[in-house]
Amino acid sequence: MNGAAAALRALARSSAPALLWRTVLVACLVCGIGLLPWLSRTDPALTVLRARSADRDPDPETLRAIRDQLGLDDGPLTLLGRWLGGLLHGDAGTSWVSGGPVLPGLVPALGVSLLLMAGALAVAAATAAAVCARTLRLGARGRLADRRPGGTATAVLAALPEFLVASVLVSVIGVQLGWLPALGWYGPQWMVLPSLAVGLPAGAVLGRMLDDLLPGAFAEPWAVAAAARGVPPKSVAGQAVRRCVPGLLPNLALFVVGLTGGSVAVEQIFDIPGIGRLTLHAALSQDLPVLQSGTLALVLLAAAAGALARVAARLLIGPALRDGALQSLHRPRPPAPRTLPLLYAGLLVAVIGFGLPRDPIALDTLARLQAPTPEHPFGTDALGRDVLARISHGALTTLGTALAVSAAALVVGLLLGLLPRLSRPLVDTLSAVPPVLAGLLVTGITGSGSWTPAFAVAVVAWSPLAAHTSALLRQERATTHLTATRALGAGRWYLLVHELLPAVAPPVARHALLRLPGIALSLAALGFLGLGAQPPSPDWGLLLAENQPYAERAPWAVLFPAAVLALLGALAVTAAGGARLPRRRTRPSGPAGPPADRVAPAPPQRPGRPTAHLTSVSASPTEER
Repeated sequence: MNGAAAALRALARSSAPALLWRTVLVACLVCGIGLLPWLSRTDPALTVLRARSADRDPDPETLRAIRDQLGLDDGPLTLLGRWLGGLLHGDAGTSWVSGGPVLPGLVPALGVSLLLMAGALAVAAATAAAVCARTLRLGARGRLADRRPGGTATAVLAALPEFLVASVLVSVIGVQLGWLPALGWYGPQWMVLPSLAVGLPAGAVLGRMLDDLLPGAFAEPWAVAAAARGVPPKSVAGQAVRRCVPGLLPNLALFVVGLTGGSVAVEQIFDIPGIGRLTLHAALSQDLPVLQSGTLALVLLAAAAGALARVAARLLIGPALRDGALQSLHRPRPPAPRTLPLLYAGLLVAVIGFGLPRDPIALDTLARLQAPTPEHPFGTDALGRDVLARISHGALTTLGTALAVSAAALVVGLLLGLLPRLSRPLVDTLSAVPPVLAGLLVTGITGSGSWTPAFAVAVVAWSPLAAHTSALLRQERATTHLTATRALGAGRWYLLVHELLPAVAPPVARHALLRLPGIALSLAALGFLGLGAQPPSPDWGLLLAENQPYAERAPWAVLFPAAVLALLGALAVTAAGGARLPRRRTRPSGPAGPPADRVAPAPPQRPGRPTAHLTSVSASPTEER
């Protein structure tokens, strides 16, 4: 209890300036949503009329009545002021579409999403444990030299689209086998399939991130001593997990918010009345009171999850952070095997190259939903178009866009992660905005276009990388070797360039590679929901959306695009194992001197302080050494 109280007091002291910054960000987000109809240059009355009754004629008198009823002529600022004033009295306003109060519909939707999030977290935890099981077993027995980097099964789990997993579970387990209910939300049994669809990909990503940190924990002195004294392997493995969890807690908090409001496609497929679906429908119909209230609820959830993650981190390693008594988790990695990445890259290039000469929009009505043949190796879709051709041509835009967004997210995440006081409130706020809602906001402001999904995903894609950077940087600053190096006169710039970045950048780069399939899936999800490319574009998301209704009759039209996505995930995961900084060239030492890669250069002399040479301190085993 004393530790928890101390952690809360420390968090309160450090969060006072951030609270003002977070409040400003939330206000900007809510105001931006309130201005959405006017920014998109659409008539809110017409959108609300279509949402209420699509068959009603939008005559001027009807539109005028709606404007008078909603007070649209008063302007967006007046409407926003009324909504904010109502919040102070516990009133979130009245829905523009249903005419009922917002809170009675919002609270149950939030409760449903929280239940789905809890089930998905349980599935994600089990999946992450399965991913790390081999490393835990070998590390606890001191046999990490026998460890071989995996990735294929994990990549398949991480790269499978949630909406595709949901569709397969509904059609196979729910409909054909009848083992579990598929549609609706009426009890615990209805939670199983949606939790699997949402939790499996999230658990695969978290498992890979934990598996990346575990070797460094098992190489620390306490783990070596425990293994030498015969401590039970389960105890050693448990302590290793406890040592690595603080570096993952910020991303776990982001997963909590993403699983709550970001599983819109899953809620659509399973007909779940969650807050993600409610927010999506409100955004499509421009029901501003519901949209603003739902977004505010997600922002508050993100802030609470981030605060709990920081409290948990202080409880786990707070004293070591204060005393600078940690060891670096990021040690030299053995060269990763290049066979699997080359194999996956070769297969992906072969598939794309084989389909490029084919016409992706040529129609053949006599060959609709045709099974794979020599003429059409991947079959045809509902319009008789060659699936292989559409996959290949869609790869040029989908993969290129995903690579560009991933590179931009990595750079922005690293830069803002080095400034945690600035980026942490921004991360907590943006993490509450699902890519679907970001796509709707961007589409409303800039209009629909080929780069709209990319910009929408890029707005939120950097936040997990920034959170990861901040968490690792915080631990690296509390390591013993950095404390000694700082005491010997090293300045901030020297520590950043020569110690901190070499330790933090490689794991964050591997994290960015792990998220490459996820970014491609976010782009595909926006296309699946009709917010991306429009027909007849061969975009992968649009491809899956067009063929998903025919999954039972022509499964090849969905399975082959999903297989290519899984191949991309396998390539990203196996290539991530080799992400490291190049070795720095050092001047070879004399016969009696220490090895060159164990000598650190002297930092520049600072005014008023004696010069101290860093060769007296053994250089830390960071990624660059």
